[in-house]
Amino acid sequence: MVCTHVNAQVHDKSWHSITLKKEGSWFASQEAKDIAENVLLYQRDIGGWPKNIQMQEPLTSKQRQDLIALKSSTQDVTTDNGATVQEMIFLSKIYRQIPDERYKTAFLKGVDYLLEAQYDNGGWPQFYPLKKGYYTHITYNDDSMFNILSLFKNLKENTGAYSIKPTQETIDKIKLAFDKGIDCILKTQYKQDGVLTAWCAQHDENTFEPAKARAYELPSLSGAESANIVLLLMSIENPSEAIKKSIESAVNWFDKVKITGIRELRQFNEKGRIIDKKIVKDDTAPPIWARFMELDDNKPFFCDRDGIKKYSLDEIGPERRNGYKWYTDAPSKVLEEYKKWVEKYGMVSSENNTLKSPKDDYNMVVAKDGTGDFTSIQEAINSAKAFPYQRVIINIKNGTYKEKVHVYAWNTQVSLIGESKAKTIITFDDYFDKIDLGRNSTFHTSTLLVEGNDFVGKNLTVENSSGEVGQAVALSVNATRCYFENCSFLGFQDTVYTAGEGFKQYFKNCYIEGSTDFIFGEATVLFDTCEIHSKTNSFITAASTPQNQEFGYIFKNCKLTADEDVADVYLGRPWRIYAKTVFMDCDMGSHIRPEGWNNWSNKEAESTTFYAEYNNKGAGYRPQSRVGWSHQLTKREAKKYTTENILKSNSKNTYKNWY
Repeated sequence: MVCTHVNAQVHDKSWHSITLKKEGSWFASQEAKDIAENVLLYQRDIGGWPKNIQMQEPLTSKQRQDLIALKSSTQDVTTDNGATVQEMIFLSKIYRQIPDERYKTAFLKGVDYLLEAQYDNGGWPQFYPLKKGYYTHITYNDDSMFNILSLFKNLKENTGAYSIKPTQETIDKIKLAFDKGIDCILKTQYKQDGVLTAWCAQHDENTFEPAKARAYELPSLSGAESANIVLLLMSIENPSEAIKKSIESAVNWFDKVKITGIRELRQFNEKGRIIDKKIVKDDTAPPIWARFMELDDNKPFFCDRDGIKKYSLDEIGPERRNGYKWYTDAPSKVLEEYKKWVEKYGMVSSENNTLKSPKDDYNMVVAKDGTGDFTSIQEAINSAKAFPYQRVIINIKNGTYKEKVHVYAWNTQVSLIGESKAKTIITFDDYFDKIDLGRNSTFHTSTLLVEGNDFVGKNLTVENSSGEVGQAVALSVNATRCYFENCSFLGFQDTVYTAGEGFKQYFKNCYIEGSTDFIFGEATVLFDTCEIHSKTNSFITAASTPQNQEFGYIFKNCKLTADEDVADVYLGRPWRIYAKTVFMDCDMGSHIRPEGWNNWSNKEAESTTFYAEYNNKGAGYRPQSRVGWSHQLTKREAKKYTTENILKSNSKNTYKNWY
């Protein structure tokens, strides 16, 4: 027997790229016909193909005879690594150019093989006929089931993607197989503390539980395979409520576990092969997702051939580190497509599997006692129209709402209006070590996360109740033209995060408390008539203003207070060296340190930051004692700090006077 398998457990790029080649005249060429002969030879009588075959390589007479002798063998026939489906794709493309009946027959035999290989529960094993070991598990690995179901979907809907059409009898079987496959997907979606998340690469064919494959492929949630599963579900017309719930839950999970601030650095040899991988810090890098995540807390992990979990890629030996894809960006497409999908189909309730519709799409009521449209704030947000043409007002009755609230980027023009600041409370207790997703865990801890532009929040208390446990955000605002009035934001370290280069945000008559850097971020923010309360001896602000941004933080007519035993508080320190923070007409308590500002152990920041004050008062205002690199504004200099100058929109149309 001639050994034609490639040792690496990945697609051979040459053959795989040929199957993806755009349809056209090349598929009528002699080269394509020669490859087609190989494809026909490699197909077994059962209808499937083995994997990792370089179909484009010429065969000797001896190799051809060996393959003919193997026709009746069922050994190594599989759908893993794209096998069988990609050969069928190639046959369809060449048949459109050259209607050779042998190509059609081989394609249809492939369909029959896929139908026969399906379990009664809707899943597919990695190998069929069944091969002992982990190969019997329901296999999403390397998009095996996604490939099959995508092919079936195109065939049953007669989309024209395939030039070969099965009989109506076979189409009926395909429809049934597709529905069973989707049902299997829904049943295998993993629940974490009762909440649907994503999928694993393998699931037990009997229990549907996560299952182990190779030594370094332990039961885990998959950031890679789950992506195409969700895209498949989103492609289904008129989806059931169960499908909607599955999609929404998976998207929420993807958003929760995304990793920012790092990228994978690859080193190649002269042949273009990867010889080293390293993870490096890069604040500009787009989000990525780990391939393997813990089932209980989503923590990324890595594994060598010894089967021992590691939590840093550096701990994995070169062979596995460089020869395996540990990170993926595939979920980015899911998050992008979801915006279009939700516009078309809406969202389901986060507490049950029914789509709730408020009486008025633009004026909803949330009440804990069930007297409103919804009992949770997230339910109301999930039911809101995406990119609405008018403001969506969500009125929240008094009560304590223990939930993480996410106003998505497509939830623009949303207003959360509490019944009263003191009694309308949104609270949660996530913190850095609890999230434990690496160096950027802070940004996953927020109780209220606002990503929709033109947000309004009034008469609310937003709390991170985790206590003195390190970084724990109450409010995170990553949107522009956002307005908060008569709200309280409670926490310790990192209470309020104001994000977005060039974004404008406005806090009026609010109370903000915390310990260290409890107001931080890069946005332009006006704090007007707010109380800023320090709970420990530390730092109030940690601005990260971009270099060319005119304004950073401006506090006007604010009152700076502190707990009784607090006596040493800095006005701010620079999270990034171009930080800008100004206090004007503020009443500063005696807890403010005489020097006022701190350089965060970075001498360079003293020449790049802009820290300034104007016309303040109180025991903490000691301008003669401030650090020499801060500024006391003149009356003329202070004139530019008007509400209009600070908050005017970069847009010259609708949003000019948003504030």
